[in-house]
Amino acid sequence: MAQSQVAGTKSKAKGGQGQFPITQNVTVVEGGTANMTCRVDYNDNTSLQWSNPAQQTLFFGDKKALRDHRIELVRASWQELTIRIGDVSLSDEGQYTCSLFTMPVKTTKAFLTVLGAPGRPEITGFTKPAMEGDVITLTCTTMGSKPAANIRWFRNDKEVQGTKELNATGKSFAVRSSLQFQVDRRDDGVAYTCSVEHVSLPNPYMTTEVLEVHYAPHLEIAHSMIIPQEGQYFKLECRSIGNPIPDLVLWSKDGGELPDIERMIVEGRELTITTLNKTDNGTYRCEASNHLGTSSAEYILFVYDPNALGQHGPDHALIGGVVAVVVFITLCLIIVLGRYLARHKGTYLTHEAKGAEDAPDADTAIINAEGNHVHAEEKKEYFI
Repeated sequence: MAQSQVAGTKSKAKGGQGQFPITQNVTVVEGGTANMTCRVDYNDNTSLQWSNPAQQTLFFGDKKALRDHRIELVRASWQELTIRIGDVSLSDEGQYTCSLFTMPVKTTKAFLTVLGAPGRPEITGFTKPAMEGDVITLTCTTMGSKPAANIRWFRNDKEVQGTKELNATGKSFAVRSSLQFQVDRRDDGVAYTCSVEHVSLPNPYMTTEVLEVHYAPHLEIAHSMIIPQEGQYFKLECRSIGNPIPDLVLWSKDGGELPDIERMIVEGRELTITTLNKTDNGTYRCEASNHLGTSSAEYILFVYDPNALGQHGPDHALIGGVVAVVVFITLCLIIVLGRYLARHKGTYLTHEAKGAEDAPDADTAIINAEGNHVHAEEKKEYFI
């Protein structure tokens, strides 16, 4: 769809001699349709004319002057001349002229801007698979944009910076952006996306490639229990990380073959010992490889005697005994402290009642007790 912008000016004077035509700048995407409109507010039977950037007359009034099947008349009157240019190309861009044939001739310019939509992006430079440690260069290319398109790179959802390169091809541009990096196993399965943004596009063009990286295996051994004991069922699993994943896992014990194939059962990546005994003590090793290398992992097995483990029971009894002693001492301290506080309170009451013991009756005892209290206060004041 074409976009328009007013380019002419309108005179306040009446009559064709005092006014200029009014036109609009137009922007259209290559391959679209552009409507060029020229009008006047007042015209005394004076003709309007459209000319292209090469100053070739396109229409004079309603008369077509240039043989171009893409150019059609939309409306022709004394106040307006509108033409349509279909299937617009980049070569149609330029300054068009609308003329009002008064004396002298009045002209107004209108600029037709043609946007070149970028082509769909392509990513090159992928090698499938890439080997860990390789340095690869990914290049995203889009052709035919005007103005030059903008390219952005994304590693999964995170933007990364590339190196941009512009090449003019006529009126349009070829835009390239390159991304160079050394691959490692963390790049395996990562999606690299090239996004092309342009003013002519409502949404960016995107293309994505998923990187495949081959690398040597890495092994780890997982065990089914922390303290293996005689008579128990025990399992070791050889876990491998690699691309391609190793198909075959080899198990060995103390540098040789497994000594008891009846009790030591290998199924895929797992080694199962059905009934543990002391002879199973030793170093177990799993080994796997792919075309990039070989890796191994080891596990040292020590089988415990369940009876020997039971002898550690008195340790728990000892801990319980220590706790009981601490609790007993705490209780004793509480009892002693309580008795001390009780005796201190009794002594205070005894001094308060001193002097009332020898009284013949209750009234005298009260008076003697109060007297003792007053004397005590007097002593206290004397010493102060």
